Amino acid sequence: MGILESMSTNEDRNVSMRVAINDEYGDPSVLRLSEAPRPTAGPREVLVQVLASDVTQGDRRLRAADFPGFTALFGRLMFGVFSPRNQVGGTNFAGRVVAVGSKVTSYAVGDDVYGAVMRGAYAEYLAVSENSALAKMPTNTTYAEAAALPYGAVTALVFLRDLAKVQPGQRVLVVGASGGVGRMAVQLAKHLGAHVTGVASRDEDLVRSLGASEFINHKSEDFTQSSQTWDVIFDTTEGNHFQSFCGSLTPTGRYLTLYMTVRVLFEQATTAMRRGPRAIVGVAMGSAENLRDICELVSEGALRPVIGERYSLDEIARAHAALEGSRPRGSVVIDMADGQNLLPALDLLPATPSYA
Repeated sequence: MGILESMSTNEDRNVSMRVAINDEYGDPSVLRLSEAPRPTAGPREVLVQVLASDVTQGDRRLRAADFPGFTALFGRLMFGVFSPRNQVGGTNFAGRVVAVGSKVTSYAVGDDVYGAVMRGAYAEYLAVSENSALAKMPTNTTYAEAAALPYGAVTALVFLRDLAKVQPGQRVLVVGASGGVGRMAVQLAKHLGAHVTGVASRDEDLVRSLGASEFINHKSEDFTQSSQTWDVIFDTTEGNHFQSFCGSLTPTGRYLTLYMTVRVLFEQATTAMRRGPRAIVGVAMGSAENLRDICELVSEGALRPVIGERYSLDEIARAHAALEGSRPRGSVVIDMADGQNLLPALDLLPATPSYA
Protein backbone atom coordinates (compact mmCIF):
# COMPACT_ATOMS: atom_id res chain seq x y z
CA MET A 1 0.00 0.00 0.00
CA GLY A 2 1.40 3.42 -0.97
CA ILE A 3 1.54 6.40 1.33
CA LEU A 4 -1.28 8.12 -0.52
CA GLU A 5 -3.55 5.25 0.44
CA SER A 6 -2.21 4.49 3.91
CA MET A 7 -2.71 8.08 5.05
CA SER A 8 -6.47 7.86 4.85
CA THR A 9 -9.15 6.75 7.27
CA ASN A 10 -12.87 6.38 6.72
CA GLU A 11 -13.73 9.48 8.71
CA ASP A 12 -11.28 11.75 6.89
CA ARG A 13 -11.38 10.59 3.29
CA ASN A 14 -13.15 13.81 2.31
CA VAL A 15 -10.56 16.06 4.02
CA SER A 16 -7.63 16.55 1.67
CA MET A 17 -4.22 18.15 1.88
CA ARG A 18 -1.57 19.15 -0.63
CA VAL A 19 1.42 16.89 -1.13
CA ALA A 20 4.40 16.76 -3.50
CA ILE A 21 4.84 13.37 -5.11
CA ASN A 22 7.07 11.53 -7.53
CA ASP A 23 5.54 8.33 -8.85
CA GLU A 24 8.65 7.53 -10.87
CA TYR A 25 12.39 7.92 -10.36
CA GLY A 26 14.19 10.66 -12.25
CA ASP A 27 15.32 14.27 -12.36
CA PRO A 28 13.47 17.12 -10.58
CA SER A 29 10.80 17.22 -13.28
CA VAL A 30 9.23 14.00 -11.93
CA LEU A 31 8.04 15.96 -8.86
CA ARG A 32 4.53 17.34 -9.00
CA LEU A 33 1.85 18.73 -6.71
CA SER A 34 -1.09 16.49 -5.83
CA GLU A 35 -3.71 15.94 -3.14
CA ALA A 36 -4.08 13.18 -0.59
CA PRO A 37 -6.41 12.44 2.31
CA ARG A 38 -5.31 14.16 5.48
CA PRO A 39 -4.00 11.63 8.04
CA THR A 40 -5.22 11.23 11.60
CA ALA A 41 -3.27 10.51 14.76
CA GLY A 42 -3.31 6.96 16.07
CA PRO A 43 -3.29 6.26 19.84
CA ARG A 44 0.48 6.75 20.10
CA GLU A 45 0.85 9.31 17.32
CA VAL A 46 0.80 13.06 16.96
CA LEU A 47 -0.57 14.88 13.95
CA VAL A 48 1.77 17.66 12.82
CA GLN A 49 0.82 20.52 10.57
CA VAL A 50 4.02 20.69 8.53
CA LEU A 51 5.12 24.30 8.10
CA ALA A 52 8.56 23.74 6.57
CA SER A 53 10.53 20.90 5.02
CA ASP A 54 14.21 20.80 4.12
CA VAL A 55 15.32 19.59 0.68
CA THR A 56 18.39 17.44 1.30
CA GLN A 57 20.84 15.38 -0.70
CA GLY A 58 19.11 12.38 0.84
CA ASP A 59 15.83 13.55 -0.69
CA ARG A 60 17.57 13.91 -4.03
CA ARG A 61 18.91 10.37 -3.84
CA LEU A 62 15.48 8.96 -2.99
CA ARG A 63 13.87 10.90 -5.82
CA ALA A 64 16.43 9.69 -8.37
CA ALA A 65 17.12 6.23 -6.87
CA ASP A 66 20.75 7.34 -6.73
CA PHE A 67 21.92 4.94 -4.04
CA PRO A 68 25.73 4.83 -3.77
CA GLY A 69 27.88 1.73 -4.07
CA PHE A 70 26.51 -1.62 -3.02
CA THR A 71 23.54 0.08 -1.31
CA ALA A 72 21.90 0.42 -4.75
CA LEU A 73 20.25 -2.99 -4.51
CA PHE A 74 19.14 -2.52 -0.90
CA GLY A 75 17.87 0.97 -1.69
CA ARG A 76 15.68 -0.30 -4.50
CA LEU A 77 14.36 -3.17 -2.40
CA MET A 78 13.55 -0.84 0.49
CA PHE A 79 12.07 2.11 -1.38
CA GLY A 80 10.73 0.51 -4.58
CA VAL A 81 12.37 -1.53 -7.31
CA PHE A 82 10.92 0.15 -10.40
CA SER A 83 9.17 3.17 -8.87
CA PRO A 84 8.87 4.73 -5.40
CA ARG A 85 6.81 2.64 -3.03
CA ASN A 86 5.87 5.78 -1.08
CA GLN A 87 5.19 8.57 -3.52
CA VAL A 88 5.27 11.52 -1.12
CA GLY A 89 8.86 12.69 -0.72
CA GLY A 90 10.60 14.66 1.99
CA THR A 91 12.43 13.45 5.08
CA ASN A 92 12.85 16.47 7.39
CA PHE A 93 10.16 18.77 8.74
CA ALA A 94 9.13 21.32 11.34
CA GLY A 95 5.62 22.30 12.33
CA ARG A 96 2.94 22.37 14.98
CA VAL A 97 1.11 19.56 16.75
CA VAL A 98 -2.60 19.86 15.97
CA ALA A 99 -3.89 16.55 17.38
CA VAL A 100 -2.59 13.84 19.69
CA GLY A 101 -3.53 10.21 20.27
CA SER A 102 -5.09 8.98 23.50
CA LYS A 103 -1.86 7.37 24.75
CA VAL A 104 0.51 10.23 23.88
CA THR A 105 2.26 11.71 26.91
CA SER A 106 5.23 13.64 25.48
CA TYR A 107 3.42 16.21 23.33
CA ALA A 108 0.34 18.40 23.45
CA VAL A 109 -1.67 20.30 20.89
CA GLY A 110 0.14 23.54 20.12
CA ASP A 111 3.68 22.21 20.58
CA ASP A 112 6.19 23.28 17.93
CA VAL A 113 8.18 20.24 16.84
CA TYR A 114 10.75 19.12 14.30
CA GLY A 115 11.90 15.73 13.15
CA ALA A 116 12.75 13.24 10.44
CA VAL A 117 10.87 10.48 8.62
CA MET A 118 11.78 7.98 5.91
CA ARG A 119 9.37 9.65 3.45
CA GLY A 120 6.30 11.88 3.56
CA ALA A 121 7.45 15.31 4.78
CA TYR A 122 6.42 17.08 1.56
CA ALA A 123 2.86 17.21 2.86
CA GLU A 124 0.76 19.71 4.75
CA TYR A 125 0.08 17.19 7.53
CA LEU A 126 2.07 14.27 8.88
CA ALA A 127 1.15 11.65 11.48
CA VAL A 128 4.20 10.39 13.39
CA SER A 129 4.81 8.24 16.44
CA GLU A 130 5.66 10.17 19.57
CA ASN A 131 8.63 7.80 20.00
CA SER A 132 10.03 8.42 16.52
CA ALA A 133 12.71 10.92 15.48
CA LEU A 134 10.69 13.84 16.83
CA ALA A 135 11.44 16.57 19.37
CA LYS A 136 10.30 20.00 20.41
CA MET A 137 11.81 22.79 18.34
CA PRO A 138 14.50 25.08 19.70
CA THR A 139 12.68 28.22 20.81
CA ASN A 140 15.21 30.47 19.07
CA THR A 141 14.54 29.15 15.55
CA THR A 142 11.90 29.62 12.88
CA TYR A 143 10.13 26.65 11.31
CA ALA A 144 12.38 26.92 8.24
CA GLU A 145 15.52 26.88 10.39
CA ALA A 146 14.30 23.97 12.49
CA ALA A 147 13.47 21.93 9.38
CA ALA A 148 17.04 22.45 8.16
CA LEU A 149 18.54 20.92 11.30
CA PRO A 150 17.98 17.13 11.36
CA TYR A 151 19.86 16.11 8.20
CA GLY A 152 23.20 17.84 8.71
CA ALA A 153 23.20 18.30 12.47
CA VAL A 154 22.33 14.72 13.42
CA THR A 155 24.87 13.37 10.94
CA ALA A 156 27.62 15.61 12.31
CA LEU A 157 26.68 14.71 15.88
CA VAL A 158 26.80 10.96 15.29
CA PHE A 159 30.04 11.00 13.30
CA LEU A 160 32.07 13.51 15.31
CA ARG A 161 30.79 12.98 18.85
CA ASP A 162 29.91 9.28 18.81
CA LEU A 163 32.14 7.66 16.16
CA ALA A 164 35.26 9.86 16.15
CA LYS A 165 34.91 10.90 19.80
CA VAL A 166 36.47 14.29 19.11
CA GLN A 167 38.27 15.73 22.14
CA PRO A 168 39.27 19.32 23.04
CA GLY A 169 42.52 20.36 21.40
CA GLN A 170 42.35 17.86 18.56
CA ARG A 171 42.67 18.95 14.94
CA VAL A 172 39.68 18.26 12.71
CA LEU A 173 39.54 18.65 8.93
CA VAL A 174 36.08 18.85 7.34
CA VAL A 175 36.08 18.07 3.63
CA GLY A 176 33.02 19.60 1.97
CA ALA A 177 32.74 22.21 4.71
CA SER A 178 30.27 24.43 2.84
CA GLY A 179 27.73 21.64 2.27
CA GLY A 180 24.70 20.62 4.31
CA VAL A 181 26.57 18.21 6.59
CA GLY A 182 29.84 20.14 6.42
CA ARG A 183 28.36 23.37 7.78
CA MET A 184 27.09 21.56 10.85
CA ALA A 185 30.29 19.55 11.22
CA VAL A 186 32.42 22.70 11.36
CA GLN A 187 30.24 24.15 14.11
CA LEU A 188 30.04 20.94 16.13
CA ALA A 189 33.79 20.28 15.94
CA LYS A 190 34.39 23.81 17.15
CA HIS A 191 31.92 23.28 20.00
CA LEU A 192 33.73 20.07 20.98
CA GLY A 193 36.91 22.12 21.41
CA ALA A 194 38.72 21.15 18.22
CA HIS A 195 40.88 23.28 15.95
CA VAL A 196 38.88 23.18 12.72
CA THR A 197 40.04 23.38 9.11
CA GLY A 198 37.42 23.60 6.40
CA VAL A 199 37.96 22.34 2.85
CA ALA A 200 35.65 23.55 0.09
CA SER A 201 35.71 25.27 -3.28
CA ARG A 202 33.89 28.41 -2.14
CA ASP A 203 32.19 30.27 0.73
CA GLU A 204 35.34 30.79 2.78
CA ASP A 205 33.72 33.62 4.74
CA LEU A 206 30.76 31.45 5.66
CA VAL A 207 32.90 28.47 6.70
CA ARG A 208 35.11 30.68 8.84
CA SER A 209 32.08 32.35 10.43
CA LEU A 210 30.84 28.91 11.48
CA GLY A 211 34.02 28.18 13.40
CA ALA A 212 36.82 27.14 11.04
CA SER A 213 40.19 28.60 12.01
CA GLU A 214 41.65 27.69 8.62
CA PHE A 215 40.18 27.34 5.13
CA ILE A 216 41.61 25.40 2.20
CA ASN A 217 40.23 25.92 -1.30
CA HIS A 218 40.69 22.52 -2.85
CA LYS A 219 40.68 24.00 -6.35
CA SER A 220 43.94 25.81 -5.68
CA GLU A 221 45.52 23.80 -2.86
CA ASP A 222 45.88 20.07 -2.15
CA PHE A 223 45.96 19.56 1.60
CA THR A 224 47.40 16.06 1.16
CA GLN A 225 50.58 17.67 -0.18
CA SER A 226 51.12 19.83 2.89
CA SER A 227 53.02 18.85 6.02
CA GLN A 228 49.94 19.29 8.22
CA THR A 229 48.23 16.35 9.88
CA TRP A 230 44.85 16.02 11.55
CA ASP A 231 43.41 13.82 14.26
CA VAL A 232 40.11 13.53 12.39
CA ILE A 233 39.29 13.95 8.72
CA PHE A 234 35.52 14.04 8.19
CA ASP A 235 34.94 13.50 4.47
CA THR A 236 31.41 14.52 3.50
CA THR A 237 32.10 14.27 -0.24
CA GLU A 238 31.11 11.34 -2.39
CA GLY A 239 33.55 8.48 -2.70
CA ASN A 240 36.12 6.74 -0.51
CA HIS A 241 39.33 8.71 -0.12
CA PHE A 242 40.95 6.89 2.79
CA GLN A 243 44.04 5.87 0.85
CA SER A 244 44.48 9.39 -0.53
CA PHE A 245 43.94 11.13 2.81
CA CYS A 246 45.66 8.59 5.08
CA GLY A 247 49.01 10.40 4.92
CA SER A 248 47.37 13.54 6.36
CA LEU A 249 46.24 11.74 9.52
CA THR A 250 48.13 11.50 12.78
CA PRO A 251 49.28 8.00 13.86
CA THR A 252 46.01 7.61 15.79
CA GLY A 253 43.92 9.61 13.34
CA ARG A 254 40.43 8.70 12.16
CA TYR A 255 39.04 9.03 8.64
CA LEU A 256 35.25 9.25 8.56
CA THR A 257 33.16 8.94 5.42
CA LEU A 258 29.42 9.10 4.80
CA TYR A 259 29.57 6.77 1.81
CA MET A 260 29.43 3.07 2.61
CA THR A 261 31.21 0.92 0.04
CA VAL A 262 32.64 -2.59 0.16
CA ARG A 263 36.11 -1.09 0.03
CA VAL A 264 35.67 1.23 3.01
CA LEU A 265 34.02 -1.56 5.03
CA PHE A 266 37.10 -3.68 4.35
CA GLU A 267 39.38 -0.79 5.32
CA GLN A 268 37.39 -0.23 8.51
CA ALA A 269 37.75 -3.88 9.47
CA THR A 270 41.47 -4.11 8.71
CA THR A 271 42.51 -0.79 10.26
CA ALA A 272 40.63 -1.61 13.46
CA MET A 273 42.95 -4.58 13.99
CA ARG A 274 46.27 -2.72 13.71
CA ARG A 275 47.98 0.41 14.89
CA GLY A 276 47.79 3.52 12.78
CA PRO A 277 45.09 5.66 11.16
CA ARG A 278 41.63 4.14 11.06
CA ALA A 279 38.83 4.25 8.52
CA ILE A 280 35.35 4.64 9.99
CA VAL A 281 31.99 4.50 8.25
CA GLY A 282 28.55 4.50 9.82
CA VAL A 283 24.91 5.41 9.47
CA ALA A 284 23.48 8.44 11.24
CA MET A 285 19.95 7.44 12.17
CA GLY A 286 17.65 10.12 13.50
CA SER A 287 16.35 9.67 17.02
CA ALA A 288 14.42 11.72 19.54
CA GLU A 289 17.47 11.71 21.82
CA ASN A 290 19.74 13.11 19.13
CA LEU A 291 17.18 15.75 18.19
CA ARG A 292 16.90 16.82 21.82
CA ASP A 293 20.68 17.12 21.96
CA ILE A 294 20.61 19.25 18.80
CA CYS A 295 17.88 21.40 20.29
CA GLU A 296 20.06 22.07 23.34
CA LEU A 297 23.07 22.94 21.17
CA VAL A 298 21.01 25.36 19.08
CA SER A 299 19.51 26.93 22.20
CA GLU A 300 23.02 27.46 23.57
CA GLY A 301 24.17 29.08 20.32
CA ALA A 302 26.63 26.29 19.51
CA LEU A 303 24.81 25.38 16.27
CA ARG A 304 22.90 27.48 13.80
CA PRO A 305 21.24 26.48 10.53
CA VAL A 306 22.04 28.43 7.39
CA ILE A 307 19.14 28.99 5.00
CA GLY A 308 20.11 29.47 1.36
CA GLU A 309 16.86 29.50 -0.62
CA ARG A 310 13.17 29.11 0.17
CA TYR A 311 10.38 27.87 -2.07
CA SER A 312 6.68 27.13 -1.78
CA LEU A 313 5.35 23.58 -2.05
CA ASP A 314 4.17 24.10 -5.62
CA GLU A 315 7.77 25.02 -6.51
CA ILE A 316 9.13 21.68 -5.30
CA ALA A 317 10.70 20.80 -8.67
CA ARG A 318 12.49 24.16 -8.76
CA ALA A 319 13.75 23.60 -5.23
CA HIS A 320 15.28 20.25 -6.18
CA ALA A 321 16.76 21.74 -9.34
CA ALA A 322 18.33 24.53 -7.28
CA LEU A 323 19.91 22.01 -4.92
CA GLU A 324 21.47 20.19 -7.85
CA GLY A 325 22.34 23.16 -10.04
CA SER A 326 23.22 26.42 -8.32
CA ARG A 327 24.39 24.83 -5.04
CA PRO A 328 22.79 27.47 -2.79
CA ARG A 329 24.74 29.03 0.03
CA GLY A 330 22.78 27.19 2.69
CA SER A 331 19.83 24.84 2.99
CA VAL A 332 16.97 24.76 0.50
CA VAL A 333 13.69 24.90 2.42
CA ILE A 334 10.07 24.40 1.37
CA ASP A 335 7.69 26.77 3.16
CA MET A 336 4.29 25.11 3.51
CA ALA A 337 2.92 28.35 4.97
CA ASP A 338 4.22 31.55 6.49
CA GLY A 339 6.34 30.08 9.25
CA GLN A 340 7.11 33.49 10.69
CA ASN A 341 3.56 34.00 11.96
CA LEU A 342 1.36 32.12 14.38
CA LEU A 343 -0.85 29.98 12.19
CA PRO A 344 -4.46 29.15 13.06
CA ALA A 345 -3.54 25.47 13.35
CA LEU A 346 -5.70 24.93 16.38
CA ASP A 347 -8.74 26.04 14.43
CA LEU A 348 -8.13 23.54 11.67
CA LEU A 349 -8.50 20.45 13.80
CA PRO A 350 -10.18 19.69 17.11
CA ALA A 351 -8.01 19.54 20.19
CA THR A 352 -9.44 16.14 21.10
CA PRO A 353 -7.59 13.08 19.77
CA SER A 354 -8.63 11.34 16.61
CA TYR A 355 -7.87 7.70 15.94
CA ALA A 356 -6.68 5.84 12.90
